[in-house]
Amino acid sequence: AMAMLLMREPKRFDVIVTENMFGDILTDEAAQLTGSIGLLPSASLGPEADEHGRRLGFYEPIHGSAPDIAGKGIANPTAAILSAAMLLRSSLGLEEEATTVERAVALALAERRATSDVVRDGSAISTSQMGDVVAASIEDSAA
Repeated sequence: AMAMLLMREPKRFDVIVTENMFGDILTDEAAQLTGSIGLLPSASLGPEADEHGRRLGFYEPIHGSAPDIAGKGIANPTAAILSAAMLLRSSLGLEEEATTVERAVALALAERRATSDVVRDGSAISTSQMGDVVAASIEDSAA
């Protein structure tokens, strides 16, 4: 029923806690809601927070490493960047910095500055260009 509900009512879910095997299935399914598996970050958080509310965690894109496209400049870095934002917030307690990163990614996507898995009209940018766009937006917000 969870897989069906995720497709039927995705806004109903903010966080889904499950075992790895089922998580792999559900994250692949959820990626279709966004249009690309390269957009979704993930975190596996430790069970206990410290006195500041921070938790140890492992952060990664839901899709893993994608060795078949390594070095081709076509991988979407968005999920990795957003995973870093999750690390800033959940493990380091840096809420403002995490929000800045998330806003920079949102701005890039709103301007259709993205890799070919997201922008399919011929205006796609490379992996490093996407990183540069996000980094420039972060720098601009700090100025």
